[in-house]
Amino acid sequence: MLENIARVSGQSMDIEGVNKEKLKSVFPECFVEGKLDIDKLLNLCGEYIDNDFEKYKFEWKGKSECYKIAGKRSTGTLRPWPEESVNFDTTKNMYIEGDNLEVLKLLQTSYYRKVKMIYIDPPYNTGNDFVYEDDFKDPMAKYKEVTQQTTKSNPETMGRFHTNWLNMMYPRLRLASNLLRDDGVIFISIDETELHNLKKICDEVFGEENFIADFVWHNKRGGGNDAKFVAVEHEYVVLYAKNVNELSELFVPYSPQYMLRYKEEDELGKFFWDTFKRKSGKQYYPITCPDGTVLQYDELGNPISWLRSEPRFKEDLAKGEIRIVKIKDNWSVQFKQRLPEGKKPRTIFLEESIFEKQGTTADGSAEILELFCKNVFDNPKPIGLIKHILSFNTEDDDIIIDFFAGSGTTAHAVMQLNSEDNQNRRFILVQLPALIEPDNKNSKTAQTAYEFLVEQGMKNNLCEISKERIRRAGTKINKGDTGFKVFKLDTSNLVKWDSTPTENKDEIYQRMSLLKETIKPDRNDLDIVYEVMLKLGIPLDYPIQQVSVNDKKAYSIGEDCLVLICLDYGKDGITADDVKLMCEDYTPAKIVASEQAFKDDVSLSNAHYILKDHNIEMKLL
Repeated sequence: MLENIARVSGQSMDIEGVNKEKLKSVFPECFVEGKLDIDKLLNLCGEYIDNDFEKYKFEWKGKSECYKIAGKRSTGTLRPWPEESVNFDTTKNMYIEGDNLEVLKLLQTSYYRKVKMIYIDPPYNTGNDFVYEDDFKDPMAKYKEVTQQTTKSNPETMGRFHTNWLNMMYPRLRLASNLLRDDGVIFISIDETELHNLKKICDEVFGEENFIADFVWHNKRGGGNDAKFVAVEHEYVVLYAKNVNELSELFVPYSPQYMLRYKEEDELGKFFWDTFKRKSGKQYYPITCPDGTVLQYDELGNPISWLRSEPRFKEDLAKGEIRIVKIKDNWSVQFKQRLPEGKKPRTIFLEESIFEKQGTTADGSAEILELFCKNVFDNPKPIGLIKHILSFNTEDDDIIIDFFAGSGTTAHAVMQLNSEDNQNRRFILVQLPALIEPDNKNSKTAQTAYEFLVEQGMKNNLCEISKERIRRAGTKINKGDTGFKVFKLDTSNLVKWDSTPTENKDEIYQRMSLLKETIKPDRNDLDIVYEVMLKLGIPLDYPIQQVSVNDKKAYSIGEDCLVLICLDYGKDGITADDVKLMCEDYTPAKIVASEQAFKDDVSLSNAHYILKDHNIEMKLL
């Protein structure tokens, strides 16, 4: 009987399986014995195999492995840390410590196609940036190892300077693209070192047709002491859409400065009076003014070209769309220039492709200095830049993700913008808890940051300073949702057989004894609750309410008890009567319980049939 009861998977979403099912639903004839016949699929799409191996494509060593890494399911989980959070029970914001590759996998089920905007500021690959290689066989073990080591840069002298960076970025971007809504966008800050490579992999991940623009950000004045030959004063922000066809109504078509000219308004909308005369054209005809003056030639004797044909001119004049007025003793023919409704504006991002007034890295450092009274971050992005990007197409309840969170500027900018326009955007930040090297001779800031952590009694890693920045910024803003839930990447709470080779008899005995339980003994109820939410696809900001069923403690997820989770044995274990009461009092869509929490197999079997009668699904841990 037990084999017929579904269990909560300890793995993240099967992305490859989901994609395969999508293909099957559209092209079932392309699958033979469950395997995709790629040649048949190409033929159905009008792409015929011609054995031409000299096609244009972007390749590097390790690219095929990137697909495998992105598709490998994670066995990790995100453990909540209320003691490090702010307003844990009420906030909708999140800060996640962990390898962003594993975290992005874990977020797939709960946030698939729910994110409005992604902004990332990844390592620029200048030679001092931290880039580590992902481990396909055991990514969680690799993550644990990395977080216990000092950071390792990717120097230009390394033979695979660009390759390592591409192998790091490609699978993360593939996973990130799954999270974007159809009307979502991604902004990526980058410098010239990897700009060309970034655009190539983004073309593959998001599609060339979804490229919007490369924005130039004037990030500093003078280029700095590291300038060679040319003082470089700019970086780039690359913009791609999930689906460019979904953006027509979402782009801000005109800046507030542009709209100032539309000072007049009638029953048809806003307009301003514009000159009917044109420097070039073929609409030549005389126009008679109220005093009889005829306008046909200019002061040089050249015929005047008008905006529209003579019949259209007479029609618009009769409707009041055109006027003839005297300005400084001269007659002027003017028409109502209206906003071009339904037409694509000439520029689609606040009328500018250069970010000139959104602050510099010096401004970002000044903002950190104001919060900490010392510089604890190198070259942080200014709040103004991220606010400008956020104003592009985000609004109330939209989710913004930054999975290279760094100094936490994105969180600060979201909270600040929300306080200014009374919206409630939500942020999810992800950052690797990389150690800060106290003896870093190349960075005085690293030494300052390390000293700050020691003074505050905090653990030595970047996340501690980033979280403290968000706390201090939230206190200063003090309006709207300035809290955040802290989660940390860890191995699953569910017990699985550890197949690591060992000759230690005590170790083997310990592993065998653990198999008697399905939940690790060092994990608490909230750990389990949030893992269940992750694996069942429930957003992590859903409310959790502790309830009581007879003498058993349970957790109701969602406003209307979407899921009821019971892990408590009580005095005698979960009985059929307990399950019946759960159904009657809470009517959840699903009930999740630990198998060991049931009184006996008979109680579990009865519970299965009770839930089946109530059309409620049960899952076991």
